[in-house]
Amino acid sequence: MGEGINMKKHLFIGGKWVEGSEYAPLYAPYSGEEIAQIPQATVQEADAAIEAAHQARLAMAKMPAHQRAAILNKLANLLEERQEEAARIIALEAAKPIKTARAEIGRTIQTYRFAAEEAKRIHGETLPLDAAPGGEGRVAYTVREPLGVVGAISPFNFPMNLVAHKVGPALASGNTIVLKPASQTPLSAFFLAELLEQAGVPTGAFNVVTGSGRTIGNRIVEDPRVKVVTFTGSPGVGIGIRNRAGLKRVILELGSNSAVIVDKDTDLDKIIPRCVTGAFSFQGQVCISVQRIFVVEEVYEDFVEKFVKATRTLQLGDPLDEQTDVSAMITPGDVTRSLDWIQEAVDKGAKVATGGEANGNMLNPTVLLDVDLSVKVSCQEVFAPIVLVNKVASVDEAIELVNDSPYGLQAGVYTNNVHTAFDAAEKLQVGGVIINDIPTFRVDHMPYGGVKESGSGREGLKYAIEEMTELKLVIFNRN
Repeated sequence: MGEGINMKKHLFIGGKWVEGSEYAPLYAPYSGEEIAQIPQATVQEADAAIEAAHQARLAMAKMPAHQRAAILNKLANLLEERQEEAARIIALEAAKPIKTARAEIGRTIQTYRFAAEEAKRIHGETLPLDAAPGGEGRVAYTVREPLGVVGAISPFNFPMNLVAHKVGPALASGNTIVLKPASQTPLSAFFLAELLEQAGVPTGAFNVVTGSGRTIGNRIVEDPRVKVVTFTGSPGVGIGIRNRAGLKRVILELGSNSAVIVDKDTDLDKIIPRCVTGAFSFQGQVCISVQRIFVVEEVYEDFVEKFVKATRTLQLGDPLDEQTDVSAMITPGDVTRSLDWIQEAVDKGAKVATGGEANGNMLNPTVLLDVDLSVKVSCQEVFAPIVLVNKVASVDEAIELVNDSPYGLQAGVYTNNVHTAFDAAEKLQVGGVIINDIPTFRVDHMPYGGVKESGSGREGLKYAIEEMTELKLVIFNRN
């Protein structure tokens, strides 16, 4: 893997690689082998990283936009040169199948390129103050200024691209960063630090601290020098962050139990492969993974038969094998939890159409039918290769069921009726409605984020930059 197995990793603080005072082993989810020794940062080390970012903030804010863009473009180029190595890191530390990992790296490169472009178009507007009596003879305009230190806490499931959605806009807008990656996927964060160092990021503008979320995460959230916290993860943790963050800017990308609605006039053969991908890609461990499918009764039997048949063709195995579609879940505990949730659904009358059993750390892709909507596989975020397919009388009924959820990230609706599509777009309580595709669709410059317990704020480069900057008003009195 380039840097050798079992290698002791270092924290990246103030432009230097710092040996940790304590270490813990990192194990590959698929093989169970130890792949690295990861530093477990202390509060003092987290503090040093925050201080380094705090010291670098003025130089970073003064850096011209074209220079910030150049660093981000150089980063994208370096990542492009080493994309296979990057994909292998993700496959190893997260058990993401290699072809899925490659797709993630492709997107990560795009995300940094978008960030470089957006760095050049952070602008304000002029205001006609004479629209109000007393505003005559005055000239007013707005500018956007960086907030300072961004504390980024990222998840395991897209360890390169979801980090890029925090680091890209932060650097583009002249902020500095302290990154705390997920405990299972620190290697990709160290890899990024190496590339950013080569790309010429200013000393202290980017820092990586690894270790316990409680220790380091809490420090980042509570430290007054940190001005923005951007977190992707579970609602429970997100709500805790918001409660402790005081007046800091907080961007939360939280959970979902994303749904697809299938209308009666849909070409099933065309949509089945998309729905299977949406449900089982990276073992269903995706924020906008398809978890609930509501199919209008006229096509329900046909849909189930085709969907189950397609699900059974998925290959399980080693993430580094080119043929693998589904591999190990992130922890053995997640396998146990998933089996418990499936059992709860079965106890309440659900039928297992396929899957339902585990194979070591791999859970076979599972399709559940006639699921009672009060059970966990329906109400909570399953984050596993499990999908439920239920019959509905109409799209209207399906919309009600989709909305009957604490979450609202994205929803997909397949229909050929333009009125149905507009109704769904209006009535669905989600951050994004995707007509004639799965809710798992995302390209990296679109506004992405949810309502209710799915979070607050939006990612997507332009939108994240708005969250990470402050609007300042300037008025000249010419009277």
